[in-house]
Amino acid sequence: MPLGLLALAVGGFGIGLTEFVIMGLLPDVAADFGVTEPVAGWLITGYALSVVVGALVVTALVSRFPRKSVLVGLMGLFIAGNFLSALAPTYEVMMGGRVVAALCHGAFFGIGSVVAAGMVAPSKQAGAIAMMFAGLTAANVLGVPFGTFLGQTYGWRSTFWAITVIGVVALVGILALVPAQQGSQADANLRHELRAFREVQVWLSIALTVLGYGGMFGAFTYIAFTLTDVAGFATTSVPWLLLLFGVGLFVGNYVGGKAADRSLTGTLLVVLAVLTVVLVFFASTAESQIATVVSLFLMGAFGFATVPALQMRVMSFASEAPTMASGANIAAFNLGNALGAWIGGVTITAGLGYTSPIWAGAVITAAAVGVLVVATALQRNRELVAA
Repeated sequence: MPLGLLALAVGGFGIGLTEFVIMGLLPDVAADFGVTEPVAGWLITGYALSVVVGALVVTALVSRFPRKSVLVGLMGLFIAGNFLSALAPTYEVMMGGRVVAALCHGAFFGIGSVVAAGMVAPSKQAGAIAMMFAGLTAANVLGVPFGTFLGQTYGWRSTFWAITVIGVVALVGILALVPAQQGSQADANLRHELRAFREVQVWLSIALTVLGYGGMFGAFTYIAFTLTDVAGFATTSVPWLLLLFGVGLFVGNYVGGKAADRSLTGTLLVVLAVLTVVLVFFASTAESQIATVVSLFLMGAFGFATVPALQMRVMSFASEAPTMASGANIAAFNLGNALGAWIGGVTITAGLGYTSPIWAGAVITAAAVGVLVVATALQRNRELVAA
């Protein structure tokens, strides 16, 4: 394993921690700044929206620069944002720190995916991408519980100081371990990168990401209510159940990356189909605590097993200019998050209960299977015509 992949994974760990740990610290942040929890919640929403902007705009602005230099600059931006959050004297400054840190998120994973794939042989590229995203899954499994504990014990600012240190470690690692250039497109200009979007399969891949990931995240967004109000778990059990979900993410990311290197389309088809079945099973049996525990792990595993394959698919169809397409796909993950969460909220507001977001997630994921079938058929027809 190239050590540069480890440096990218550390960066992914820090970014994942920044994104998710705030959820457990919102009451403390709200109390410190004297704002309501819904207002404090905009620190999450603002971050997510900034990720989408950064994935598209920042990636476009840096597409003509050498990728290693860009990754170093993005990690510097990440450090600055979390440093600002740790020092923030007001809510507004805290929001500014969140936005600054978020702007690097999409571009880092988008460009980092291209760099990671360039470090290994073509037959191992999906696994290399999975290695980078392993940092993100580790942030959910280990980082968020520890970061929440640290913030509750020593004050929420201590968590952001710790994240800042992680960013410095990742920056040093990238400088020392990531090769100076990856691929033949380090000097590609924006016009060249935008040519990738002429390919219909790139757009179908982005749609597949929105639906395939959005279904899982929509089901997960309101999972705490499902666990307590439907399955009957105590509130104190929720963190441990979420840890189980995080373990599923970690396992799914690793296995999904290995499988995608063997068969990209086959892996996506099987994983998305099984994920749909898991969500239907979860929604149907949510009143059973045993079934809920099993479903929670499987939802995490099959939900995140799609990630390396989804990222690899868009890059493969944009092989001559992958940087912007890769960044756009990272934006698609976050759009999927927003879509799934919004639809889940609509179903709850409509009085359909706390299992309704899981049913909605199953429908969204089934739609992703349909998109994949259509995209595969179109590609096969093209190959037959070309032959």
